[in-house]
Amino acid sequence: MIFDNMDIKIHTGRYVVNGIPIVMHSDADATRRSLLEAAYEEIHRFGFQAASLNAILDRTGVTKGALYHHFGSKLQLGYAVLDEHIAEELERLWFEPLRQPGHPIDVLMETITRMGEHYQCEEITLGCPLNNLAQEMSAIDDGFRERIDNLYKRWLLSIETLLIRGQQEGSVAVSIDPADTSYFILASLEGCMSMAKNAQSNQELMRCGKGLMSYLSSLRT
Repeated sequence: MIFDNMDIKIHTGRYVVNGIPIVMHSDADATRRSLLEAAYEEIHRFGFQAASLNAILDRTGVTKGALYHHFGSKLQLGYAVLDEHIAEELERLWFEPLRQPGHPIDVLMETITRMGEHYQCEEITLGCPLNNLAQEMSAIDDGFRERIDNLYKRWLLSIETLLIRGQQEGSVAVSIDPADTSYFILASLEGCMSMAKNAQSNQELMRCGKGLMSYLSSLRT
């Protein structure tokens, strides 16, 4: 064994090998990630207010004490879902792709196309998780509203920055206002998702997306 002939002691809760403290990674981070993932799925399906902590615990096999060790309340758990899980998803699916090189309109259209492929089946029936929480919680809790607003602002800025780059490169029409246009594009995207959710139909998403793609093409120079 790797520790053969070594002096191993446990000192104040730490492993010490030949007098050198060794950091032993616990399962705490994995437990926290598991709780966040389960909470996200529960909230996405049922909404924050109807989300069941017991269902989250059953799914993860975590005790209630462990949940409250990581998150002081259901509200704090909901905030963490926004701050970490949903924010990371937006970074992976939107913000990072929109920073890639290429014709800005192509970059935007390709990102939207990938999102259309990502939002299949259950995602269509449940809707955009950020928009769902905005509709449910923004009017009743400032903590949710401020976090959602921050994510929407980041999303808008990522689109606006891309359009500005296109104008500077001469590939996007200078007649448009990048900030105003980013609002229109994001509102169209979220509207498409909401209509598809209500219709419970991927065809609704594709139909709406087709119109948005046509508009984006008109921004080329």
